[in-house]
Amino acid sequence: MAMDGNQAERKSGWRGSEELWLDAAYRVLIDAGVEHVKVGPLAAGLGLSRTSFYGHFESREALLDALVAKWEAKNTGNLIAQAEAYAESIAEGLLNVFDCWFSNDLFDARLDFAVRTWALGDASLRERLEATDRIRIDALTAMFLRHGFETEQARVRAYSVYYTQIGYISMMVRETVEHRVRRVPVYIETFTGVRPTEAEIERFAARHGVVAADVLGIGTAREL
Repeated sequence: MAMDGNQAERKSGWRGSEELWLDAAYRVLIDAGVEHVKVGPLAAGLGLSRTSFYGHFESREALLDALVAKWEAKNTGNLIAQAEAYAESIAEGLLNVFDCWFSNDLFDARLDFAVRTWALGDASLRERLEATDRIRIDALTAMFLRHGFETEQARVRAYSVYYTQIGYISMMVRETVEHRVRRVPVYIETFTGVRPTEAEIERFAARHGVVAADVLGIGTAREL
């Protein structure tokens, strides 16, 4: 029987790639937890040898460090970028941040949950997580400050925004995108004291594939 391309590469000594190993470790971390991220099972799942792993990572610990770096670059990096994105109002600014909660390309909620679970049993990661949370909250605080909020107001509102979303992640809340988007204007008003304009709502809804008219009907008899 003829071998396919992958089989031929593996038979000839193909060692995979760093990204291949990292993606495999990511899937295990998400699905089963860090204790199951081990070189042997990963190699078996990829159809590669344990030796091939060490062509890309010095150790399991190096692979775990790469997973944490992936989490920081994606989730924290994108949250900061969205908080710093141009906005003419605080409502628009917070809607930019809310894009993170609706787009896995910007913010991987499952990865955030997995890292938080992992940190419960890893003191050094716990310290890193706490530092990361402070960085994220600082970015949100700075956003409120740029839009004229006093320091204490900005800080407390940033806490409210951030802790609410972390609660969503920790509780593994499951809602349809449409249902969540319909609630967004009320969340924005709650967190900022400002009702987003129809144009701001329309732009946000369009970014997430929801009909703006459905969102603008919130506050009537529609169930929140």
